[in-house]
Amino acid sequence: MNGDDTSLHADTGVTSGLFVERSLNEIRFWARIMKEHSLFLRLGFRAEDTQLIQEANQFYRLFEQIEQTAHSFNNQTDPEQIRRFNSEVQQAATNIFAFKRKVLGLILTCKLPGANNFPLLVDHTSREANYFRKRLIELNEGKLQALPDAIIKENVFFLRIMADHAKFIGHLLDPSERKLVDVARDFSNDFDQLLYQAKDLESMRPQSQTGPLLDQFLDQNRVSVSSLRDFKKTARDLIEQCKIKSIIHPLLADHVFREADRFLEIIDMFDAHLTGGSKS
Repeated sequence: MNGDDTSLHADTGVTSGLFVERSLNEIRFWARIMKEHSLFLRLGFRAEDTQLIQEANQFYRLFEQIEQTAHSFNNQTDPEQIRRFNSEVQQAATNIFAFKRKVLGLILTCKLPGANNFPLLVDHTSREANYFRKRLIELNEGKLQALPDAIIKENVFFLRIMADHAKFIGHLLDPSERKLVDVARDFSNDFDQLLYQAKDLESMRPQSQTGPLLDQFLDQNRVSVSSLRDFKKTARDLIEQCKIKSIIHPLLADHVFREADRFLEIIDMFDAHLTGGSKS
């Protein structure tokens, strides 16, 4: 079961067992993501940015420890212990969010000339930290959105993440990889359009929250996310085999693949609850 099961118990609150399972799922996934963000940011700093490099290394170690702790717990762990753990992790996510926004400010005010972190990439990683932070707060407060709200909100968030990924891939591939750059650009355009559609649906709430519209919304997004995930998997494999020219770190290639895979899990979970599992 995916930890992003956002709204099954919107009326009754989160049961203890589900609370523990969902919390651990979220932390195991996102702590690894935060740890890897720390590495990617560090790799993009200049050699003289010693303070920023030190801070990034500290966050790497912090989230590595959080990830290990999360794996030491299981679904039978005392919910109160998990609640306290969620609060600790939420503070760590808040702190790395603040660090990322600080770095973004330095880049946008031209105080890190020659560094290799795109402003959009730093903003992107900060949005994910904020998502993680808010998810832990929601879990601890037992506040869950109704299914239609959750479907639209999650898709708006993840469609933008996928659009960003396509842009990063296109810019980090060597310019001589013309065919792959074109494919990445096409994915970027596709997900920009899907994001605009999702925002339109969002602005039409609550009238837009009908079963047929949401069902079509999920189906359409699933097709594009599946294609992008397969492209990311191919790119990851080619990078690992040194078959294409790029400055994409192999771990970054796997990182974006895992996020697409998680989005697909979320879409499938929402679809199953929307349709009562009636689809084949």
